[in-house]
Amino acid sequence: MDSLEKRGFSDTHATLVEFAPIAVMWATMNATTNSPRGLDSEPQSALGPIPLKRLDPELPLPKRAHAGDAGADLYAAETVTLAPGQRALVGTGVALALPLGTVGLIHPRSGLAAKHGLSIVNTPGTIDAQYRGELKVCMVNTDRDEAFTIERGMRIAQLVVQRVELVDFVEVDELDDTERGAGGYGSTGTN
Repeated sequence: MDSLEKRGFSDTHATLVEFAPIAVMWATMNATTNSPRGLDSEPQSALGPIPLKRLDPELPLPKRAHAGDAGADLYAAETVTLAPGQRALVGTGVALALPLGTVGLIHPRSGLAAKHGLSIVNTPGTIDAQYRGELKVCMVNTDRDEAFTIERGMRIAQLVVQRVELVDFVEVDELDDTERGAGGYGSTGTN
């Protein structure tokens, strides 16, 4: 009995382990050139480009700062000053046509949050695939002392597009039991 069998692995597992490096190499191959893709190259998406309508021709289109970034920056279409604790709905000057089976999630920009306490009230904001209106971001100034001015053209949020499962729900009398059960909101402690 070899060491894999002693640890409970079958011949199938051994084959998978043996071919894992090939699978990793294949997964990183560029589909059009059949060559290994480096970390700095432009990532490929099975979704293709997302149709976008520019509502404000003077604003930049959403774009990722780096090729491998998940989020594309969204820009403020107006100048708004937020007093401490104040919130405002800020337009971005763009509308999208997301494919069915995807969702757009609007996240805060980490630099604005860390340096100025600026965040998004309903983070992440959810853009459903059938929504065709302007993307708006519900910004909030969490700083207790300082007002913050969002300038027109400032990068205020990041849009992440991802696939979702469009599930249905069925009512049952009882749910199956699990180790966790109904424990939530701090039920596992902090240590």
